[in-house]
Amino acid sequence: MAQDAGMFTVAQTIGSVLCCKCGIIMQPNTANMCARCLRSEVDITEGLQKHVIIHHCAECDTFLQPPKTWIKAQLESKELLTFCVKRLKNLNKVRLVHAEFIWTEPHSKRIKVKLMVQKEVLSTTILEQAFTVEYVVQDLMCESCMRVQANPDQWIAAVQLRQHVSHRRTFFYLEQLILKHDAAKHAIRIRQVDQGIDFFFNNRSHGVKFVDFVGNVAPIKSRNDKQLVSHDRKSNNYNYKYTFSVEISPICREDLICLPPKVAIGLGNFGPLVICHKVSNNIALLDPFTLRQSFLNADQYWGLPFKALLSSRQLVEYIVLDIEAVSYEINVSGFKYVLADAQVARVSDFGKNDTIFNIRTHLGHLLSPGDNALGYDLYSANSNDIELDKYKGLAIPDVILIKKSYEEKRQRKRGKPRSWKLKSLDMDVDDTIRGRGGNEEKMNSEYEQFLRDLEENPDLRFNLSLYRNKEYEPSEMASVTDGGDLPSILLDELLADLDLSDEEEDENDDGMRE
Repeated sequence: MAQDAGMFTVAQTIGSVLCCKCGIIMQPNTANMCARCLRSEVDITEGLQKHVIIHHCAECDTFLQPPKTWIKAQLESKELLTFCVKRLKNLNKVRLVHAEFIWTEPHSKRIKVKLMVQKEVLSTTILEQAFTVEYVVQDLMCESCMRVQANPDQWIAAVQLRQHVSHRRTFFYLEQLILKHDAAKHAIRIRQVDQGIDFFFNNRSHGVKFVDFVGNVAPIKSRNDKQLVSHDRKSNNYNYKYTFSVEISPICREDLICLPPKVAIGLGNFGPLVICHKVSNNIALLDPFTLRQSFLNADQYWGLPFKALLSSRQLVEYIVLDIEAVSYEINVSGFKYVLADAQVARVSDFGKNDTIFNIRTHLGHLLSPGDNALGYDLYSANSNDIELDKYKGLAIPDVILIKKSYEEKRQRKRGKPRSWKLKSLDMDVDDTIRGRGGNEEKMNSEYEQFLRDLEENPDLRFNLSLYRNKEYEPSEMASVTDGGDLPSILLDELLADLDLSDEEEDENDDGMRE
């Protein structure tokens, strides 16, 4: 502005002085010292902790936040960095600018953190300085782990899961849901028993939360009870043990059901012969002759419970001789079905008789002449079902097909590893199960059938976590000889964050199952 008016102005310049310690040219400040000399004269980290002792519980991988709080944190995680910074005293005297880990050997019991702090010195000068804090990790068991090590039976809450059926397919699926959602992270012990699993917890609230989780994924009914362990009359303190008894509906996927008359009428004259095609917190029922669908929630089922007429262990293999569609493709809750008239014969009858069954099936979109299918043989079945006897004059079909069979094509891949694996819970096996002969072979057979169901049904594996099998090596010749239409799981659906060392696999062979 002064130059525009033609006035003479003096340009302002910043003078320079010599540092009183080392003599280099610098801008003047109140100390007349350069930054290097000022840092050598003034230590802003004086009074801050350089060595800290922290306690770590190796059993549950938690760190002690005094006085009694235990924090779960992984090495070099944000949670552990926050925990380490909060353990420093007098850090409020300086301004924290940056913090980061310095790598140390995992077995060294040392954690090093590099901190960058700032502080104002000599009135107007701000000094920045970095220093390292070493944390010494000492092992100390938390109270809950100490109680477990002293006596594993010192649980506070126990959840007893039961399903009164002849197989464990429901528990295989429930195990994967528990692993994905980490629902059993507070369990101090898991025990496999006959027709169920027992979960033990240190806190009643953990047991209640687990029961709520199971109720969200399966139709259950539960009851709870408590037992007095000890009490103090002076302080009026009582110690109880809580037990939650949870029963899962015996209705499973692919079961053939004869609905009671009251249930069928309540669902709008639905059925009565229906198939259970999906089980979550509701039971999804499908009429294979009309493609009508209905749902039963847990309250509706347990209000008037019923059992399956035939279960998946009674499926019989048939061969399709001829098939003709009688309807268009219909979408039922995301599942596609086509009604068709088919001629089928039992595979076991080949070479013995010429018995042929003319049936109607809902699998017209999957089956072609020459295919194999699994179904229920009502022609020769001897069922003493009370609900079925209530329907007078009911026309019972000879065969009800349930799903397409790939057994013949699977014979070619027998013994070859899958491209994926599943995790499993760390469970103790009850002595009553271990002592039974042939029980292990039965369990392996049921687990293999569960894996096949996952391959054949994308909806079943939608809520599960599947991991890549590092031992699997794809082969071009295998893809040609094994058959192209055999159901399989694409590599895009698998998780790649699985890292197991050989030592871990040797220590726990059941940690991952194919």
